[in-house]
Amino acid sequence: MKAIGNVDQEGMSTLNTQATALSLKQLGYLLAVAETLNFTRAAELCFVTQSTLSGGIAELERTLGVQLVERDRQRVALTPVGVEVAQRAQSILSASRDLVARAQLAADPASGVFRLGVIPTIAPFLLGAILSKSKTSFPQLVLRVRESQTAALLQELEHGQLDAALIALPIDLGKLKAFPLFEEQLQLVAHRNDPLCKTAGIPLREVDTRRLLLLEKGHCLRDHTVSACSAKQRDASNSDGNLIEASSLGTMVQLVNSGLGCALLPNMAIQAGLLNNTELQQIELAAPLPSRQIALITRNSHPKLHFIETALCPLLKACQPV
Repeated sequence: MKAIGNVDQEGMSTLNTQATALSLKQLGYLLAVAETLNFTRAAELCFVTQSTLSGGIAELERTLGVQLVERDRQRVALTPVGVEVAQRAQSILSASRDLVARAQLAADPASGVFRLGVIPTIAPFLLGAILSKSKTSFPQLVLRVRESQTAALLQELEHGQLDAALIALPIDLGKLKAFPLFEEQLQLVAHRNDPLCKTAGIPLREVDTRRLLLLEKGHCLRDHTVSACSAKQRDASNSDGNLIEASSLGTMVQLVNSGLGCALLPNMAIQAGLLNNTELQQIELAAPLPSRQIALITRNSHPKLHFIETALCPLLKACQPV
């Protein structure tokens, strides 16, 4: 019998039979168990009874010939091979969703539901324009928007739970595809009585980063702010630690308005009036000016990739504040 690699023809036939017997529904059950580590909650996520979910997991284990889940009265855990299968199942289910979407929307990519993720430091300032222009340009396209931090959006994008995400670069995207839209400056602001406001053309490297307020970890603007500082400034900030971190731009503006420090804010936030009714003042910085790049991120396998690049990206560029 002719061997193929390390598997003979009979072995290949067995593998093909097992692969054919795999059920996307059963893989979904496994992912729900991996997420919740609780059969009752996993069944609720899948909208099935617990016995149906348990049976599906058992059938998947029989098909693969391995134990995927350890379960007793106290705990539920995935076996090492169960963890690996769950990771692969996530990719399989994501690809299957893309396949279905491609088939359903081939006739008109500018129709149906499009799930867009947006980070919190962009959403309040661009969403209004995006939704308005989208409704005018693509009346059959239903935009469902989710606001969350970058890491969560990228994970949901990889898992097929989002179609695209509007975020700020630079950031590690892995295998995801980025369409840069526009560059945005970050503006240094402080209370009008702050000594910084008496300087003009100050280099950012001369700003005391111990007074530079940051958003809490998870916000990419925090990383962009830190990256804009010099290595010496970053070392000083890391050693001393920032005692105050804000959960939103609105909170950070109020902290700065109370005289607790200074902050780098996106230009779009200032243009949207975030500094209105405050005593904050923009401080002119010397070049190089800190900035971030706004980009639309999606999967290379997305069925609407051409529509995203040629139609959606120009629409988003047109929403850039001027």
